[in-house]
Amino acid sequence: MTADFVGAKAALVCDGQVLTCLRDDRIGLPWPGLWDVPGGGREGLETPEDCVLREVEEDFGLRLPAVRLVWRRVWPSMSDPARLSVLFAGRISAAEVAAIRFGAEGQRWEMMPVPVFLAHPAAVPEMQRRAAIGVAALGGKAIRPVSGPTQARLRPDSGPTQASRARNAAITVA
Repeated sequence: MTADFVGAKAALVCDGQVLTCLRDDRIGLPWPGLWDVPGGGREGLETPEDCVLREVEEDFGLRLPAVRLVWRRVWPSMSDPARLSVLFAGRISAAEVAAIRFGAEGQRWEMMPVPVFLAHPAAVPEMQRRAAIGVAALGGKAIRPVSGPTQARLRPDSGPTQASRARNAAITVA
């Protein structure tokens, strides 16, 4: 059923927060400067699991086993609706969050409270809708609100662009 998929993403949750990435602001990039969940395009003959786990490792430095992907749904691709994409949901541990090493794509990462991501005005809207379904499938613990500041990390060599700072200034989570 997913032989012709174009990519895969994962809503990875820890203590009521979902791993997110602020997409780059480059012209021509789909959904520039918006919050998204990890994932990306298929390489070669990868399975959906191989695709999303490779992307998580490349972009966040986490090597997760496929058994951590506990829910999955096939959707029309957001970039090419005639083809398929796959969204997974799963859990990561606090130790894994602490071990994240942000890669070269995106402006920064953040463990964002699930309700904040789902309502964020600067997130990819269709991914919010899809992630809500996946996270809900994980059960109540995954979506409970978390008090206190979120964890955000910048790449050591760069920060948000002026445009994204201005766009996100009014929506920063304290």
